[in-house]
This record gives sequence, C-alpha cells and structure tokens, in this order.
Amino acid sequence: MSNLIAVAARVAAGSAVEFRPTGSSMVPLIRSRQLVTVEPVDPATVVVGDIVLCRVAGAVYLHLVSAVDPAKRRVQISNNRGRVNGWTSYDRVYGRCTAVDGRPRPRRPDTP
Repeated sequence: MSNLIAVAARVAAGSAVEFRPTGSSMVPLIRSRQLVTVEPVDPATVVVGDIVLCRVAGAVYLHLVSAVDPAKRRVQISNNRGRVNGWTSYDRVYGRCTAVDGRPRPRRPDTP
C-alpha cells in the first residue's frame, strides 16, 4: 500500500502518474500489474463509473465511484466485485484513472 500513498501524494501535488497497481479487486477493468495513468481531477466532476485514486477511512484505493453526493461533497468508493469501501470527501479524491495499458479509459457519453 505504501506505493499507493506515494502515488497519491504525487497526484495531489498536480502530477500525472503512471504506475502498476497490484491486486484483483478491479478485474477485469484493471488487472494486477497493468500500467495505469492517473491524472489530477476536480472531484466535483467525477461520476459513477469513474476509477479514482482516493483515501477512504485511512486507506488509499484505486477504485470505482459507485455513488456521488454533491450536496455533501462526497463520493462512495467500491471495488469491481461489489464491496463498498465507504464514502469519502472531495478533498480525499486525488485523481482519475485516464488510461489502462496506454488505452484511454472511456467515460459515460454524457460526461465531460
């Protein structure tokens, strides 16, 4: 996990970062050790289905946005296997995954 903490710090500082996360919680969207690109994001623009780098309850995750609550300025984070990690505030959303193995990550057609 310390790798994700270092990546989160770089993204929070404004850098786009490429790295290879490990684990199986995001299969098939991201497989263990696939190269991902994460870029800084305005958290108010994230939508359900985006993959974000964020901190939830003390842990850093590269997981899905499963719900958005703009009134409370927070997002719900889940893995791709149905486990909800919890809600986190906009200030703990550091970046959005924009590519996996060099291929742009698609977003819903109705999002910027």
